[in-house]
Amino acid sequence: MSNLRSQKTTIGLFSLAMINIVAIASLRDLPQMAKYGLSSVFFYIVAALLFFFPVSLVAAELASAWPQRGGVYVWVREAFGERSAFVAIFIQWFQNLCWYPVVLTFAAASLAFAFTPPDTAMGLAENKAYIVMVVLIVFWSATLLNFFGIKISAVVSIVGAFCGVIIPGVLLISLAVIYLWQGNPNHLTVSLSAAIPDLSHLGNLTFAVSVLLAFAGMEMTAAHAREVRNPSRIYPLGIIIAAMVILAIFILGALAIAVVLPADRYDLQTGVIQAIKIMLDRYHLDVVAKVVAAFMAIGVIGSVNSWIIGPSKGMLAAGENGDIPLFFCKRNRHGVPVRILLLQALVVSLLCLAFTLQPTVSSAYFMLSDLTIQLYLIMYIMMFLAAIRLRYSKTDVPRPFRIPGGNFGMWLVAGVGLIGASAAIFFGFSPPSQFSEQQIHPSLFVGFLLIGILLVTAIPLGIYQLSTKRRTSTSFGGASS
Repeated sequence: MSNLRSQKTTIGLFSLAMINIVAIASLRDLPQMAKYGLSSVFFYIVAALLFFFPVSLVAAELASAWPQRGGVYVWVREAFGERSAFVAIFIQWFQNLCWYPVVLTFAAASLAFAFTPPDTAMGLAENKAYIVMVVLIVFWSATLLNFFGIKISAVVSIVGAFCGVIIPGVLLISLAVIYLWQGNPNHLTVSLSAAIPDLSHLGNLTFAVSVLLAFAGMEMTAAHAREVRNPSRIYPLGIIIAAMVILAIFILGALAIAVVLPADRYDLQTGVIQAIKIMLDRYHLDVVAKVVAAFMAIGVIGSVNSWIIGPSKGMLAAGENGDIPLFFCKRNRHGVPVRILLLQALVVSLLCLAFTLQPTVSSAYFMLSDLTIQLYLIMYIMMFLAAIRLRYSKTDVPRPFRIPGGNFGMWLVAGVGLIGASAAIFFGFSPPSQFSEQQIHPSLFVGFLLIGILLVTAIPLGIYQLSTKRRTSTSFGGASS
């Protein structure tokens, strides 16, 4: 029986690669990178080398050594103590709350194209009231669905990943190939100069920094590292396969949009749907375009559904350690921290106000997206530093997967990740050149990021301080009694 159980929990190469692909791949960011044309290939490859691979390898080692629930919270706690750990998990949790309105804006635009005429859909995609309504309805529905546990949630996530990535991704790339083969006008400039981006403008780099968000999240899937068969060989190989597939989807998908649509003919939240619709309209298959738009909405909803419960488990681990009030740690009969889920749904609802304060949905979409990646990068810097420290302070802890090359290998991999994350944070403070000052004012943009980052790092420090006082007073009270 024990052998059978171990076989069921052992993950092979194919399964590991598929887990990583489903968790990371998304079509949402393709329009953003398509605006760069052929140079988008450069940014995708750089992001993979400086971010995706370091995050994957470091998270794999940490997850195999400390596989217990909590992830980043446990890793940073082991390296730097409870205060830093709570800051790290709070940042990870809160940046997800910023990400939900961003990604659900894409779902709202997809639903508009699926069920309304094209002209109406374009208007709805920039209609703040419509966007906010859809975001709130979908997120609260997904939150309530997660109350019933991981089994139902997993089914929704798998269906969503297949409908939202595989089907529309293959269709988009295939239609672009047919589009070119039939001699239609190509809007993609193909030359050596077009392949090398202009790195002299910080605004261009700001817009490209958001590509890192497309590769974020591997620390979640690294929790499977301990269950991988022969992890020292299978895990890095699985990462390489997943990276190649994800890069192919991202690069070919972005180029497909750039081939069909001029850069000024689509918005960030509608580019994928517009490209597919234009190519299908040539064959009078507008009904198929509507079905694909509905599939993409389902895919986004499935992706959001799969992430709702993940970071909340880290917050639950922090709560059980006394870093947040035990009131929020209440779990239902399915083991779900319902009060944490309700709290994050409330915060997401408040963040939706950002869409009503910005001139356009596109500008609000980008500003929240940029804040999301800035916060995420801070958390990753803490993770890289923790990995380096733990190589020296916890040498006795067995690591089923270990970054090769000894401590030098760790310094090399984590060091590259630190450089990449730090550079991305710096460039992320320059307003993107693709937006006018009327859409995103430079001072407002920088102020929004600074205030957001300061608040999100100050809040957990304040909460931790209050929790420390509460624990101290409780222990004194217990001693006196």
